[in-house]
Amino acid sequence: MEKSDEEEEEEEESESDESEEEEPKLKYERVGNDLSDILRKDAASCMAVHEKFLALGTHWGMVHVLDHQGNRISSKEYAVHQTTVNQISLDQNGDNMASCSDDGKVAVHGLYSTDDNILMNYDCPIKAVALDPNFSRHNSGKMYVTGGDKLILHEKGWLSRYKTQELHKGEGPIRVIKWRGPFIAWANDMGVKMYDTSSKKRITYIARDNTQLRPELYRCNMCWKDDTTLLIGWGDSIKVCKVKERDPHDVRDLPSRYVEITAMFKLDFYVCGIAPLGDQLVVLAHVLEENEDGTQSSARPQLRILEPHMDTHDEISSDALSIRGFQEYRCNDYHLEYIEEDRQFFIVAPKDIVVAKLRDQDDHISWLMEHELFEEALLAAEASEQSLKRHNVMDIGMTYINFLREEGQYDKAAEMCVKILGKNKELWEQEVFKFLKDKQLKAISPFIPRGDVRLKPAFYELVLNEFLLTDHEGFHQLIKDWSPDLYNIQVIINAVQTKLEMDPQNKVLLRSLAELHTYDKRYDKALAIYLKLGHEDVFPLIHKHNLFSSIQDKIVMLMDFDTERAVRLLIDNLERIPIEKVVHQLEPRPKLLYLYLDTLFQKDPHIGQDFHAMQVKLYAEFDRARLLPFLRSSNYYPLQKALEECQQRNFIPEMVFLLGRMGNTKQALHLITEELQDVDKAIEFAKEHDDEELWEDLISSSMDKPAFITGLLQNIGTHVDPIILIKRIPEGLEIPGLRDSLVKILQDFNLQISLREGCKKILVSDCYTLMSRLNRQQKRGLRVEESDRCESCCAPVIVDDSRSASNISVFYCHHVFHQDCLPYNTETCTLCNAQRRRPGSAGIFRK
Repeated sequence: MEKSDEEEEEEEESESDESEEEEPKLKYERVGNDLSDILRKDAASCMAVHEKFLALGTHWGMVHVLDHQGNRISSKEYAVHQTTVNQISLDQNGDNMASCSDDGKVAVHGLYSTDDNILMNYDCPIKAVALDPNFSRHNSGKMYVTGGDKLILHEKGWLSRYKTQELHKGEGPIRVIKWRGPFIAWANDMGVKMYDTSSKKRITYIARDNTQLRPELYRCNMCWKDDTTLLIGWGDSIKVCKVKERDPHDVRDLPSRYVEITAMFKLDFYVCGIAPLGDQLVVLAHVLEENEDGTQSSARPQLRILEPHMDTHDEISSDALSIRGFQEYRCNDYHLEYIEEDRQFFIVAPKDIVVAKLRDQDDHISWLMEHELFEEALLAAEASEQSLKRHNVMDIGMTYINFLREEGQYDKAAEMCVKILGKNKELWEQEVFKFLKDKQLKAISPFIPRGDVRLKPAFYELVLNEFLLTDHEGFHQLIKDWSPDLYNIQVIINAVQTKLEMDPQNKVLLRSLAELHTYDKRYDKALAIYLKLGHEDVFPLIHKHNLFSSIQDKIVMLMDFDTERAVRLLIDNLERIPIEKVVHQLEPRPKLLYLYLDTLFQKDPHIGQDFHAMQVKLYAEFDRARLLPFLRSSNYYPLQKALEECQQRNFIPEMVFLLGRMGNTKQALHLITEELQDVDKAIEFAKEHDDEELWEDLISSSMDKPAFITGLLQNIGTHVDPIILIKRIPEGLEIPGLRDSLVKILQDFNLQISLREGCKKILVSDCYTLMSRLNRQQKRGLRVEESDRCESCCAPVIVDDSRSASNISVFYCHHVFHQDCLPYNTETCTLCNAQRRRPGSAGIFRK
């Protein structure tokens, strides 16, 4: 059956995913040194590990104490056994070591003291031994447990004699024992059991799953993950067991603790060893592979990391191990021991020992770099820079930059230089030189340091020259962006001028040269180039560097480039650029001159008075609409010359104004009536000058023009007696709207009479009011206050709005009297009259 395209794509994707190499979790080292010599002559049968040392048992019955690198810690050898050492056990402190063998001997050796040394002989092979983790403690009982065909607990008692307690028997040989805290776990051919030394009771029995597996080929592998969790790997299955406290209210006669299986699953390989790694498991796997003849042979052992679940597991990683002679080994030939604190795992084979360690950040970075994942390597290095021993950010970054260059990714390599090279001037110069060799200076140009760190000028000149040869726009942008302090300006100017010799009209290079001249403070040269190009930077350059003296002979060029801005510049800087010079240069260009003088006049009508005569002609030529307002506003042009200009162009309104201003009102009126034939304008002109002769001329010239007569009848009533006009109208002349005009004259007359009478009434009323006010003031004199008193009786004089003041007399001398206190018909102050009669006194009347 053929596969569809989608199925083929899915298969390809899955194959590609499988082909992607995952980073290993562990790294491996072969333990050598003295260990290599030992295994060359002997073969390893078991091993116990401690954070301080290794204890290796061999098939010749030897026990060797080595450091983690395989060096002998001392020259002492523990040769107490005569055949294979089956198991070695260490106490928690690493002070004591127990070993057992098929020769029936069990030996306990103190590594630092011989006080607790023990050598026991049994009449059967001893397959397993375990020391109390607290064996080295004082008054601990110096307990240990041995496993042959029985499980026996030994405890030191009175007079240093050991007493024994049989914990189990009758189910075959005990093949492995693991003791942690109060719990002793052991395995025989039937399964795993556990004993609680605190309650002195056996608390569980876990039966073996596959009873068909021969124990001498597939032994049980156990280890304690922590004080309550036991890991069991047996054959092709794994169990995770948890010791738990029983409910204290349970009345049944049961141990206070029980064991619960928290995970149990099958595998596709055989377990040679098991160890914890956090919440995961490290499993040493023995794999059988099919041969062509149908037989099975041993493949390389594998170290797998599994994440356990209740009835299944996830495989995190799997590493095939290069163990010497693996083809000849069976499952029970391998052992897995671990140091919990350092997370080191020792894979023990008869002729080889390999240690697996968790990969640190250095290993992680090495793997990333080996797989060309440099960006991830950089991020990892930056995140843990303090803890790195073999790597650093600089080396990784330089490797990455070199890699990018080799791959042709020059833009990205240049961008990385900023992050990696930082402020290292020497490294920057080296990298710029490398980019130069690769002809990729343009790629690194945006990133070259130009701030606190600066390279030698030659490097910046190299970059500029590269752009000058290949990219003129880019060269100009660099000239604008880079500070001129970075390079030798004259060197670059010479290079640009050389290039312009071959292409003199290149606008981009000309702009660049102008920028360079500006940096070099040769503003006149820069200005000349900008004017030649008509570039917008002309005006900012003039303002910024005060180049007004340089443009006094370039007015026309400025005006041609941007008339509006040029005019504004000239008008705003009259003290620097005299009007005379501007006018002189613009005279050949009347249009430009008109624009300049018009703007000048709008700013100040008096400032350019010397050129108002010239302006008359310019307005007449380019903007007649503004001529008449100019003629009205200015007093500085010659009237006769202005009139001639207007006569040449037959500008009647302007001629009328000029003739009126010159006093030739009759001619002006003649132009209005004959040329313009505008009665309203004629009447307005006559009203403006208010001359009887002018009105007479207007009336005379209107007698043959009925429309004019109508206009006069409607508008001259306030200036000329209408009767005069009416009497002069020829008999029989038809005048349009005569009746309405006459009615209007009468209405205007009535309105005038009414206005005069109204004014007369107002005048009479005002006169009467003023006279009355004068009389009252003469009688009342000055204002009377409430605090005033009568000068005769000294009684208070009270005057307010609600009381009449007719019984009070106030004189100009400010003396106040009640009228009842004065003589009848007295017109003068009696007090002042009395004083005046005294010798030497004077009148004190005041107005």
